[in-house]
Amino acid sequence: MGNAAFRKPGVEIVPLSRETLQDRVFRNVTELILDGSFVPGEMVTVQSLADAFGVSPMPVREALRRLMAANALTVVSGRSIGIPPLSRARLTDLRDVRYEIEAIAASWAAERRGDAVLPPIERQLQALEAANAAGDVKAYLRANYAFHFSIYRAAGSDNLLKIIEDLWLQISPYFNMLHDSGNYLTANTHHQRMFAGLRDRDAAAIRAAVQDDIDAAYHVLLALVR
Repeated sequence: MGNAAFRKPGVEIVPLSRETLQDRVFRNVTELILDGSFVPGEMVTVQSLADAFGVSPMPVREALRRLMAANALTVVSGRSIGIPPLSRARLTDLRDVRYEIEAIAASWAAERRGDAVLPPIERQLQALEAANAAGDVKAYLRANYAFHFSIYRAAGSDNLLKIIEDLWLQISPYFNMLHDSGNYLTANTHHQRMFAGLRDRDAAAIRAAVQDDIDAAYHVLLALVR
């Protein structure tokens, strides 16, 4: 059955395949940034990403254009793309906004969450602890992203989740720089408190734990960025 079967006066049916491919590539690159796979100082090219995803350069260019508009990526030199430099002013602004927005999401999650969300989040907490014990930075950052966003999704607000994702696109690559400070161990203490607050439906407790987690990372990064 072709598109003609669905045509109505004044309605144009537009093929979705190209748009869907662009969206998939955008989502894939976004996930790589959010879970710390893009490291500050590393550079990639459109062609290298196209080869990795098995697509033409066009959807990759569109994905990178959207992410550069969101301040998540920037042109470093020539055709190379990387993580934008992080100034102290921008770091502080990100901390201040995250301090409020992520705390709201966590407190809503404690109040609204269903019982089914607890087991996977507890497994993510265990993965965080195992990755830190093994000194596996990549595994830790993937588990950190999964843990936080599982909690924030439990708040039940797509709008709030989108705001948090936009914030993490700008800050999460810099979580790679926290390992040598011992921050991952400190963060896991806050993560345990976050899980306890979620489990006990204690909005005030999880809010405080999230804010302490954000603050601890902020103070380490503040000493490392210019």
